[in-house]
Amino acid sequence: MAKNKRKRNQNPQPFEADDDSVASTKKRFRAAKHHQKQDKMISYGMSLKIVKEVLLQQKEIDEEDSAGNFNGAFGSVEEERNKHEEEEDIDDFGGFSETQSQFGNYEDIDEEDEKLLEAFLSRNAGPERTLADLIIQKIKESDANAASETRPLPKLDDSLIDLYKGVGKFLNKYTAGKMPKAFKHIPSMLLWEDVLYLTELEYWSPNAMFQATKIFASNLGAKKAERFYRLVLLPRVRDDIRKNKRLHFALYQSLTKALYKAAAFNKGILLPLCKSGTCNLREADIIGSVLQKVSFPRLHSSVALMMLAEMEFCGTTSYFIKLLLEKKYALPYCVVDAVVSHFMRFLEDTRIMPVIWHQSLLAFVQRSVQKLCKEDKDNLRILAETQKHKFVTPEIIRELDNSRNRGEEDDLILMASPISVINKAIEEDRFDIPDVPMEED
Repeated sequence: MAKNKRKRNQNPQPFEADDDSVASTKKRFRAAKHHQKQDKMISYGMSLKIVKEVLLQQKEIDEEDSAGNFNGAFGSVEEERNKHEEEEDIDDFGGFSETQSQFGNYEDIDEEDEKLLEAFLSRNAGPERTLADLIIQKIKESDANAASETRPLPKLDDSLIDLYKGVGKFLNKYTAGKMPKAFKHIPSMLLWEDVLYLTELEYWSPNAMFQATKIFASNLGAKKAERFYRLVLLPRVRDDIRKNKRLHFALYQSLTKALYKAAAFNKGILLPLCKSGTCNLREADIIGSVLQKVSFPRLHSSVALMMLAEMEFCGTTSYFIKLLLEKKYALPYCVVDAVVSHFMRFLEDTRIMPVIWHQSLLAFVQRSVQKLCKEDKDNLRILAETQKHKFVTPEIIRELDNSRNRGEEDDLILMASPISVINKAIEEDRFDIPDVPMEED
């Protein structure tokens, strides 16, 4: 039995703290608030890329506006794409049932908020232009004989016109199943917009619009996809919301598919919607929910945020600014500065700002307060005192007062835990025992 007795483990340094325990105590700091955590640094290259993308998108939008929105659409020929890409997925479509045909429960939208936002909407905005409007205008300008016709036909082969009129009748009643092969060839055509016009796209069923969005998003380049979104999908979505006070589920899914081409979504859906000056709270709520649910790349999110900040304010602009800020992407200084300038435009505005404006300002200071310089903070503090909200403004002031300025470093002394750290191990000599006086018997 004695042989099996375990040897006693004697520690020559019983009170010596090991390295791991010392290291772990050094790392004990008070956790920072979630919204004040240090953002990842944005590289100079990423900042430059965002600025270039903003300038490029703005240039393209200006060129399209000056060209009457359609002249440049028919001049370029792209290499033909694979006509059968994702064909299996498209042909297996089973349709959306009527039980899921409507998206959203928007009865809880505050009527007072809607009325307040209406004060910021444009009163002089003209009707929204669709693809059919532009094609009709183009035909009438090139053919004097067609000037009196309600829906003139483009100068195409008669057999092609008959074919795509038949496709249009099919799409009008489409619910599920295969899409016509003739329709799948449209994205590869030079005059794809003229051919699309023949199908009378304003009468497509919602399920047909969903399938069309999948086909065009997959097979068109970014510029052409942007035109399809802006001239076909966006007018249809807004019209459905206007008529039904909610959005058909198939059309909502169309917006989700459209977001996979993020640059085209920016230029074809988000920016035109806000630029129109007529986007109401219900439209912003429904379309904004797509941005909340679907991943949106950081580059395109920053570009959209910067362009919205520089755009003329229409009330619901604040809703989209808030949504993009709540993506919690690290923002480059150029975007932060643009958002500061956006809010400072309201310093002398005498109108009562809607709640969503105050909420977007709060979201901004919560997310980017450590990227603000002292001057920006002082200006935003003055703005918050001028444009007050009894619940939101105190939170904004608190965030501005309890944060670092741009360029300042963390004060590690304030953040450190009061727990003491052992810097040197305690040594003990087991044989150096002091004399202990004993009582005499």
